[in-house]
Amino acid sequence: MAEKVSALDRYPAYRTDIGIEVHVQLNTASKIFCSCSNAQTDQPNTHICQVCCGHPGVLPVLNKEVIVSAIKVGLATNSEISHRSLFARKHYFYPDLPKNYQITQDKLPICTEGHVMITKEDGTQKKIRLIRIHIEEDAGKNIHAAYTNESFVDFNRTGTPLLEIVSYPDIENAQEAKAYLKALRALVQSLGISTGNMEEGSFRADTNVSVRKKDAATLGTRCELKNINSFKFIGDAVEYEIERQINALEDGKKIIQQTLLWDTKTKTTAPMRSKEEAADYRYFPDPDLPIIEVEKDFIEAIKKNLPELPAAKAHRLQKDYGLTSYEIEVLTDDQEFVTYFEQCMQYTKSTQLINWLLRDVMGYLKEHKLSLDQCKITPEKLAALVTLIDNGTINTAAAQTVFTACAKDGSDPLTVVTEKGLQQIGDVAQLEAIIIDIIAANPHMVAQYKSGKDKLFGFFVGQAMQKTSGKGDPKILSDLLKKHLS
Repeated sequence: MAEKVSALDRYPAYRTDIGIEVHVQLNTASKIFCSCSNAQTDQPNTHICQVCCGHPGVLPVLNKEVIVSAIKVGLATNSEISHRSLFARKHYFYPDLPKNYQITQDKLPICTEGHVMITKEDGTQKKIRLIRIHIEEDAGKNIHAAYTNESFVDFNRTGTPLLEIVSYPDIENAQEAKAYLKALRALVQSLGISTGNMEEGSFRADTNVSVRKKDAATLGTRCELKNINSFKFIGDAVEYEIERQINALEDGKKIIQQTLLWDTKTKTTAPMRSKEEAADYRYFPDPDLPIIEVEKDFIEAIKKNLPELPAAKAHRLQKDYGLTSYEIEVLTDDQEFVTYFEQCMQYTKSTQLINWLLRDVMGYLKEHKLSLDQCKITPEKLAALVTLIDNGTINTAAAQTVFTACAKDGSDPLTVVTEKGLQQIGDVAQLEAIIIDIIAANPHMVAQYKSGKDKLFGFFVGQAMQKTSGKGDPKILSDLLKKHLS
């Protein structure tokens, strides 16, 4: 299938400016301003209290770990850490916001002027600058019944601590947008401050897209793509929106600033609401919360204890395990897979292991819609399977049977091999007798092969594997066939 041509390739006179606001849910034990559990639950309105629900007279108390998490991200993104920052009230009225205002940060955020490095399509590095990183609380969740015309509100998420990471409009296309979001998610995962799970809403991106002529000095009117929960969908939506805006400008129309939703079925954007301006929110300092003062020693202590960051991890994976850039990119797409891979490597140093992880484990999880923590093939079992291949106990065909059995019920690989009789046949004399019989039974095919039809070699290999019920050693069979067909 031919690769889809970008609208920017078809309209070379235009350029795109994309800025992204990312909301990262922090995985602190308790919420940002109360002691309610911050754990995910499917039981509505169970992790709530008077503070969460905005009852009159209650006072918020700041969770110190939220400040620590914010500083970690600030350090990891090369940001300036503010020694004094302030909370503000952002007013808007919606059923899932019980106080009718959100506690956030306005003029004095915790971090400013950082950057994230991404890899462009041509392999070069690019710096995406950050305007700010600020702390705020999450709102609740509205649930709309499909057939009864009823709506419900779940306040469990209310008060979940968030970091909002706001970039400059340095991103120029859909590929860069996805690369930036992947880099940012890998960063917060490696810091251990968030799961980064997009489907659960732990990592949410609002993407602001505008287009303009390349010779235009000012940015175009931006539209915000909201509530998109996968990198692929974000890439598709950005590409569609670029083309929509260019076509509108080409037709002499004006772009209206608005918030848009992405329809994954029709692959089109649709208006959600007109875009609010800051003045609409009537920000003012929150009188119930004190100024946050962060001392230099406090920042230095956090800096000394930062874990390995993605760039350093990628370098080490290449150095220690000889992984390719592609393997590292796929592996580090989710930090859980890096941990899984390194746990596997504690049991085996096989170069085959990375292939089984990227191809078979990831493929199986995707096919069956499972997360890695639901995978029944533990690192020890995958390593054991690869070891059985490396030491010649089974061939790759049998290994697929073993893998399927282990993935289904968590069986031990060696036990599956023994019970199913999958041990590889490596006895040369036994295999040679089979080869001689195959050649004797197919004189016409032998004659064609010897006349120059080299592709028929695969026929003989297939016959040999069939005679051995798929358990013959492929290398020995190949060597014996070459010997007797020469």
